[in-house]
Amino acid sequence: MQARIVVAYHSGYGHTAKQAEAVAAGAEKVPDTEVRLVSLTELNDELWERLQEADAIIFGTPTYMGGASAGFRTFVEATSQVWGDNLRWKDKIAAGFTNSGNMSGDKLHTLVDIALFAAQHGMIWVGLAEYGGWNTSQGSPEDINRLGSWLGAMSQSNNDESPEVTPGTSDLRTAEVLGRRVAAITHVQLRGRSASDLAAASA
Repeated sequence: MQARIVVAYHSGYGHTAKQAEAVAAGAEKVPDTEVRLVSLTELNDELWERLQEADAIIFGTPTYMGGASAGFRTFVEATSQVWGDNLRWKDKIAAGFTNSGNMSGDKLHTLVDIALFAAQHGMIWVGLAEYGGWNTSQGSPEDINRLGSWLGAMSQSNNDESPEVTPGTSDLRTAEVLGRRVAAITHVQLRGRSASDLAAASA
């Protein structure tokens, strides 16, 4: 059974786009998974069709001034039709990721905002299930989940460096882990739904 994953993101300077590519690469490592990277720069019919067809949507945005970018918020507000039309995204898997220039940058606020958005659509949220790294004297900035986030994947990019340089490898590996987990859980959900449908049909 094929799982369809969409990584839907807004990126202001390319750093979040690089993180989105890592999320997609992680999801693609799970067999029988179709992954589409979708930029939220243009909200057209093709975008809405892809999101509707998806079994899981992983949302991404940079964190600017403690919250999601204006581009991502424009997308969020444009989903009101989907929300009002009998919760068309109900029971889809959802997850989120974000990038900022500072180590903290109040990125948690952005992830909470994305999770609440997904909850309003009736989606099922999947977080990051990796022990926090870089938190002991033996730790390293190369550790997975070095920023210690579990609601979603965080990355940090120096403001004076291009996307060719940053975010760093540990944050990109963390993004891959999130993508892989979302794909795996989506397959579990699809198999469970299929088994439930078969049981109901034979009852």
